[in-house]
Amino acid sequence: MNPLVSVIIPTYNRSRKLNRALASVFNQTYKNHEVIVVDDGSTDQTVHQLEHNPHLTLIHKERLGVSKARNTGLEHAKGELIAFLDSDDEWKPEKLGRQVEFFDENPDAMIAQTDEIWIRNGKRVNPMKKHKKYSGWIFKECLPLCIVSPSAVMMRKKLFDEVGNFDESFPACEDYDLWLRIAARYPIHLIKERLVIKYGGHEDQLSRTVENLDKYRIEALAKILKSGNLNQENSKLAYHELQKKCKIYGEGCLKRGKMEEGGKFLKLPTVIANRCQTVVKQST
Repeated sequence: MNPLVSVIIPTYNRSRKLNRALASVFNQTYKNHEVIVVDDGSTDQTVHQLEHNPHLTLIHKERLGVSKARNTGLEHAKGELIAFLDSDDEWKPEKLGRQVEFFDENPDAMIAQTDEIWIRNGKRVNPMKKHKKYSGWIFKECLPLCIVSPSAVMMRKKLFDEVGNFDESFPACEDYDLWLRIAARYPIHLIKERLVIKYGGHEDQLSRTVENLDKYRIEALAKILKSGNLNQENSKLAYHELQKKCKIYGEGCLKRGKMEEGGKFLKLPTVIANRCQTVVKQST
């Protein structure tokens, strides 16, 4: 098999970093791919830099966030396989080829990620234990925080028809929300090779520009519990994680004098349980 892979790169004001990301795509040993760069309203040289590049499709739109940018890329993607690359990361040359090979050998697989090399402030670091990647039915492991990396995954495009696209209402943790929806339905496979170089520590990193990420993880947990798409065991796991996160976040709000917000989050598990009676039965 030699399937077309659609590589989707969302970007905002990262013209210098973007060159590195693009070079890593063009240097892939697997050549049957298309490159879609979705510029999310950049005001730097990004559009000027790319508008005449014949090796990619550039989509320039108003600034609406990374979820909208990725979804816009999906709308234009022609490949049966989808790979995302954050504009501040890069790939090893074998990345796409190894994943295509994996899907060829595992026709029932819907999504697979590779391992990563982490660079923080110019130095290589080891991920903490909580960031460990797992393989298979990993819904439980996905609950505390995001352990699936957008730059590391490849998935079949038809998967989005089942689980939906990125939720554009999330200013952050939009990937956490998507991985929960996927992990509830399918195994997420891990190729144990470090084929992605993931950079962090810079000022424009999304996780550094949005405060209180657990707030949005709580929203994602509440959303998937209300969806009714979880089996009994996963409902129980998700509800317990919701309780834990709401307690920590709610009490933190109270300490900072945010009484209304704190009270809202402390009450949220009860609200969810009252709306989803099955959750109560499964969690008691």
